[in-house]
Amino acid sequence: MNRVFVTYLFNHHYFVNQPEQITEAQAETRLSLAKLFNIRISSGAELLQPVMIRTASELIGIDVPRPFYLSFPESVRKLTIPELLIDQLLHYYNTYGQDNFNEAGHSVFEEEIERKVFDEKTPVKDFAVLTEAEAIEELKEYTEALLSGSRPLSAAQYELVLTFIREYAFIPESIVSKNTAMRLLIDSRDTDLADFLMLSDVPKLADELNYRSTGNKDPDKLNLKNQDRKLLTAVINRLIAKGKIDTRTCYEKKARWSGLLHHIHYKTSDPKGRDFLNAMRGNENRSFMSEFEETFAEKGAVAAADILLRRKGSGALLRNLDYLLSRCNSDDEIRNVIGMIDTNNNIILLQLLLHYYSEQNPLRTFRFIKYNKMRKHTETPEESKSRKTNLANRDRKTASSAIQDILEKNLKGKLGKVYIDPLMKNIALPLQEGSSQGGFGTLTKGSRIPLPEGKKLRAFTYWEKVNDIDLSVFGLDKNQKQTEFSWRNMASNQSEAITFSGDQTSGFDGGSEYFEIDLEEFKKQHPVIRYLIFCNNIYTNGVTFDQCVCRAGYMFRDIEDSGEIFEPKTVNSSYTINCASRFAYLFGLDLTTNEFVWLNVANENGSRIAASDNMSFLTQYFEMTKIFNVYDFFTLMAGEVVDDPKNADIAVTDEKIETGESTEIIRSYDIEKIIALLNKG
Repeated sequence: MNRVFVTYLFNHHYFVNQPEQITEAQAETRLSLAKLFNIRISSGAELLQPVMIRTASELIGIDVPRPFYLSFPESVRKLTIPELLIDQLLHYYNTYGQDNFNEAGHSVFEEEIERKVFDEKTPVKDFAVLTEAEAIEELKEYTEALLSGSRPLSAAQYELVLTFIREYAFIPESIVSKNTAMRLLIDSRDTDLADFLMLSDVPKLADELNYRSTGNKDPDKLNLKNQDRKLLTAVINRLIAKGKIDTRTCYEKKARWSGLLHHIHYKTSDPKGRDFLNAMRGNENRSFMSEFEETFAEKGAVAAADILLRRKGSGALLRNLDYLLSRCNSDDEIRNVIGMIDTNNNIILLQLLLHYYSEQNPLRTFRFIKYNKMRKHTETPEESKSRKTNLANRDRKTASSAIQDILEKNLKGKLGKVYIDPLMKNIALPLQEGSSQGGFGTLTKGSRIPLPEGKKLRAFTYWEKVNDIDLSVFGLDKNQKQTEFSWRNMASNQSEAITFSGDQTSGFDGGSEYFEIDLEEFKKQHPVIRYLIFCNNIYTNGVTFDQCVCRAGYMFRDIEDSGEIFEPKTVNSSYTINCASRFAYLFGLDLTTNEFVWLNVANENGSRIAASDNMSFLTQYFEMTKIFNVYDFFTLMAGEVVDDPKNADIAVTDEKIETGESTEIIRSYDIEKIIALLNKG
């Protein structure tokens, strides 16, 4: 079976029995999985194969490169500041000074620490083993669910969908997200997929093709290859033939259309096509914007919103929603405008709820996903003063309340009897995963994991095929002031509270870095810091994560641990960073609640040093589960919430529980099932 499928299913706690592999030594395999990774086989033990040990080793981690300090963290704390600095200077001289990246560098001062026998208590990881036929059926359900979502897919989700379509000649009946439809169209070159688009989507398709071909992010400077021109011509012909011509919307990008049609030398004999060409190349511009503004002035926000909806659709209404709401004169007007948005799209409604629930910061940060990386812009004081949209906090609350009413109406009682684990209050809904990476133990952005008592957090990253990746930590206080903990300043910051494994800069054949945080000690030493944010960036020039091998994750370790730096049994998450970027936010810690918080954002920032980035906008993710979470979602959808999972039609929990024979279990990592329910609701 394709490695993409094996990996994706492993991340959902499934092994796959593959007929071409040896099936023997089931007892020994079961014992090895338990001993090495604390994996317990809950079903399908008779299908175990020795190859599954290698799968777990690769995806959780076992042969991980050693960091600069081989006896981290104990040896680091015993070194003086001058020794730490000399170690690094010698290492930098050998690597960057002498251009010697052939061998991993290590400390010249540290003493080797005696390791103890591993006896840390770690949670059991429950896995099941599927037959190949069962695995294919599971993958089909995942693919259909992901295609039903209206938001862009994460890297791992998209890779699954594309590979499943290719491997099994799967023909999608529906692709709700135009972003997903365009990506599949480009990668498959199957023009049938254009049926999920409209003609007004073609400039964006050309923009994506242009970026992939040349790396050019300027949509007005096309330099397409011949094969891309042919694809665009075929797509336009098909859309015209199918009658998917929304000329009025195309007027809004008339200049772009004119340039695109000229660039691909587009011609057509279809009468409808000629009419469209004449419209795009002529002097007339029947844009609705003048009508929109006139209606706004004469009849107010509700009438203007109606014009916007009828002329350009729900997407345009959403893009202008803040502008419209800021000019409403009453709560009723706000509710009427909110009522015009696509009330069947629960994901959009939930995103709007998050947007309006919190009070607006004086300087807004705008975030959006493009080319599967997050782009952001924070207003300058001058921009803030001249902004056209100022939505009062009272109006934000009115909008939030109106959205909650619509959600309750949409979702109420859609399911039967549901058992919901209270811990699901910590799990965020999958609303903005487009810039995420996938891997074992990853959860949706904003999800929280309580730090177990008596444990500390050890974050890690390791890599190959690149000389230097930096793992850094940044603190934020209540006023968003940023404090750096990185290779640049850790020589004077090493302590029982926060310890760094050293800056490994000779890792082309394998390097690693670690940070260890003892939360209670850290709060004593840094009482003003509220959040900690971990991030990865590539220091080596001209290299992005998709051009090397990089994994990141974290472990919960005993305060007094075995001394082994990387212990697979304690790994809570290990995931691949493979975005076409040099910068990624990994995860955070909320020091007020002692909770780990998922971030997992691929950032467009190309900086070689993480400290140049303002991370204050990330605090939005720390608030997500307080506004709405998986527990709230299933509470709304339940016909009846039950206390006993044996009586439930659906049980939402990560715990191993006894259920009825027909009970469907939904785990925190069953993102596809939750997406399907969000769109079904």
